[in-house]
Amino acid sequence: LVVDDITKPAFMQPPASSEKNGADYKSEIETPDELDMLVTSKNHDLKSAVDDFGGTDAWIFALITLQTMEGYPGAGNYGISRMNGGLGNRPAFSVAPSERHGARARRDISALLEYRERLLDDYPMREENGVELLWTRAWDGAKAEAFTLGDMDPFYIEICRRIRLNANRGGDIRAVRANSKGPRIEARKSNGVVGDPWTPINRKEGKSLTLGKGGFTYKRMVDYLTSGDWQWPPLLNPTAAEKRSPQTMLLTARAMVRGQGKTEGYYERIIPLKEKTFRAAFSRAGGAEELGVLARERIAQIRIVQGILRHAVSVAAAGGKTSDIGDEHRNRANPWANKLDEVVDASFFNYLQEEFELGGENERQKARKTWLNGVVLEGARRLLNQACDSLPCPSIQRLRARVRAKGVFEGRLRGNNGLPFLFDDKDATDDD
Repeated sequence: LVVDDITKPAFMQPPASSEKNGADYKSEIETPDELDMLVTSKNHDLKSAVDDFGGTDAWIFALITLQTMEGYPGAGNYGISRMNGGLGNRPAFSVAPSERHGARARRDISALLEYRERLLDDYPMREENGVELLWTRAWDGAKAEAFTLGDMDPFYIEICRRIRLNANRGGDIRAVRANSKGPRIEARKSNGVVGDPWTPINRKEGKSLTLGKGGFTYKRMVDYLTSGDWQWPPLLNPTAAEKRSPQTMLLTARAMVRGQGKTEGYYERIIPLKEKTFRAAFSRAGGAEELGVLARERIAQIRIVQGILRHAVSVAAAGGKTSDIGDEHRNRANPWANKLDEVVDASFFNYLQEEFELGGENERQKARKTWLNGVVLEGARRLLNQACDSLPCPSIQRLRARVRAKGVFEGRLRGNNGLPFLFDDKDATDDD
């Protein structure tokens, strides 16, 4: 981790071609959190450079995240090749037998070995004598030193910054940093499509996925997994052994979302995959498309309920005046309608898989109705009650506002533009 001779490599730290180039390392870094890729907000909320007691592990983690995940924050600091643009990010999708780190790593390594030949076929990389560990190669920061994909081994582990660690007489580790005049791997025209086995690729745009603010919502996950617009990363596909195994799996998606001069947050989503769903949707041709049809139907029905909820809350915000709703009332209603997404998000894929695994159409329709009534409508009614309780309204109008808002909600649900099939076999009155 600490090598005094700058002409020799250290862990995730490239050497210089000669000792005189050590003069390039002028920027001093005293703590691991100051080295890490996380952008703090003017030191107001999450403080920077405060990890004075960071041990060896902290420096290792900071080096790994910086060198394999960082983008382009400014001149002289270039990002990794496995990212679509300097302000992008590097999402990681895979399936795993458990949440334990060892089990996930072991599974990914096994899947990577199966994927290696495909990488060599799809990308201009070297089967033999390719660059594997970039920190073992001398780097003085010149543009001419940049590697291309054709120089790389398919499983290359890259670095993007010139960093060196050193230790004082007391054993405390510090870092120094130097700028570069170009990226370590010249692959900017590839838009992140460089064979990263964890990252989905947009088929239409030819770009790797850049996760947006808000993270892995159920709508985004349905798009990534079932729309056909995204090429799955290899580690999302089952291995030969997994196709034969009855073991249940977990779908994991992770990303640190970067912004311009800020960090939008770290996001992680884990979706337990039922055995039949994993084998049918992830192992069988056309299975994901079938799952996607059901998912998009559910999303469309949620959207209908959201629109009705938005109208009903607008009526409540207007004091029950159904014909006098303005932009002010709609703006107050929007957050309540959006909260319905949060209500359904946590259990969306569990109920979706239950429907997918049912054989007959009647059984699927029954499961859909149970989910709509028990999760979506119940959640929407609860939100409407909360809105009626909390929205500003003159006390003399509050009862009228509540009654009319509920009347709009229940009436529109049963109308032709609502979900009338839910009420075919029961009374249309709600006694909430």
